[in-house]
Amino acid sequence: MILTDIIWRICPALKHITEVLDTLILGNCLNSVQKTVFEEDWQSIFSRDHLTLGNMKALILVGGYGTRLRPLTLSRPKPLVEFANKPIVLHQIEALVQAGVTQVVLAVSYHAEQMEQELAQEAQKLGIQITFSLEEEPLGTAGPIKLAQSILASNDEPFFVLNSDVICDFPFTQMVKFHRQHGREGTIMCRPMSIEKEVFPYMASDGQLYAQELQGFWMDIGQPKDFLTGMCLYLNSCKTSNTAKLYKGPGVVGNVLVDPSAQIGKNCRIGPNVTIGPDVVIEDGACIKRCTILRGATIKSHTWLENCIIGWKCIVGQWVRMENVSVLGEDVIVKDELYINGGMVLPHKSIATSVLEPKIIM
Repeated sequence: MILTDIIWRICPALKHITEVLDTLILGNCLNSVQKTVFEEDWQSIFSRDHLTLGNMKALILVGGYGTRLRPLTLSRPKPLVEFANKPIVLHQIEALVQAGVTQVVLAVSYHAEQMEQELAQEAQKLGIQITFSLEEEPLGTAGPIKLAQSILASNDEPFFVLNSDVICDFPFTQMVKFHRQHGREGTIMCRPMSIEKEVFPYMASDGQLYAQELQGFWMDIGQPKDFLTGMCLYLNSCKTSNTAKLYKGPGVVGNVLVDPSAQIGKNCRIGPNVTIGPDVVIEDGACIKRCTILRGATIKSHTWLENCIIGWKCIVGQWVRMENVSVLGEDVIVKDELYINGGMVLPHKSIATSVLEPKIIM
């Protein structure tokens, strides 16, 4: 098993592909690679004379069911779960637009209508087109490329392909420049431990695949503990990149991101590494460290939270202590003076007794 980390691939249009790699990378591991079959050889398929690297497209793989990020994904599809007060997929889309992408294809298998409704306004703001490619059945990693072929191959420009549950600095602009410089067919962005020749062996054997080493942070945020780690890395990067304005106010320690509509009471300790979403209410004397608090949640007075994700519209009572990657789904009520240790609470539940050991509460 070979660890690989990012499938950002810029590659010319796949007009002549009859079969693409069936088993590539899902999550972070590659178990097998099947041979790529083309009707013609690489040189005859891909002409670099007309490679302009403008008006590009991107395919984002969002077809998974988000089971690792439950209970949050029981209410919203994973790409729409807010990471640092912004849907996960929107971090990627905005970075792609900055690199010159004008059309984004989302390869989806469920909740397509919900994503289309919520992302339509963002597409208008960004001045781009967002198209949905619906999988009737799971197609693996490369199947969605074939399914979206008519869109991706509508011109001779290269395109990006990436997974939806990775957060990093998204150096797409630098990647385009690197691709322009070497002028070959493909570029893959990888962490130093990745072995690109075993990921795309046939392109590599023909000398047509180049790798660019990723600088800065990277995190797969597909499960709660990694979501929180990614949040810490992202907030740290905000100090230098200014991708989000860090909050400076009474009782704040370290890197904290707070939506302007949130309310924070007196004598609170917020941080380090906290994101507080829209319409959140933090009452007096609360202590919150290494947590994400999603839209509309209320944290009552003198409650202590560390390593937690508090879902939308939750109410956490007074003098509650929660820790050890506890996650509340949407609209959960935690009664006063309870201790929650690693509890995963499904949506719309009311918790009236302490949870002393990590478990799922259904």
